[in-house]
Amino acid sequence: MIQLMRTEPTLAFKALSDPTRRALFERLSRDGELTVGALTDSAGVSQPAVSKHLGVLKEAGLVSARHRGRQTHYCVEPRALAPLVDWITHYSRFWYDRFDRLEDLLNRMDQ
Repeated sequence: MIQLMRTEPTLAFKALSDPTRRALFERLSRDGELTVGALTDSAGVSQPAVSKHLGVLKEAGLVSARHRGRQTHYCVEPRALAPLVDWITHYSRFWYDRFDRLEDLLNRMDQ
């Protein structure tokens, strides 16, 4: 059996499949480093839930944590998106090729 995805994209896709985690990741991407408290204020879920979601994102390598005193600061790890971009690029080439062949076939049928 051929394995199409390496572990990295699988973990990242799984982590980002949850809307709350995706929103946390997007907020960190947009606003930069934030504390768990700052993320909880606008997350719509409890602090323990935010911490659990951040743990999943961290395990997937999408965010990193820095402890300062009693607070944990999280930030996005942009390099972790590289396997996702590679995966998407691979399949976008596949579909572009398919659409080009379909267009050629349709043009031949019109003649």
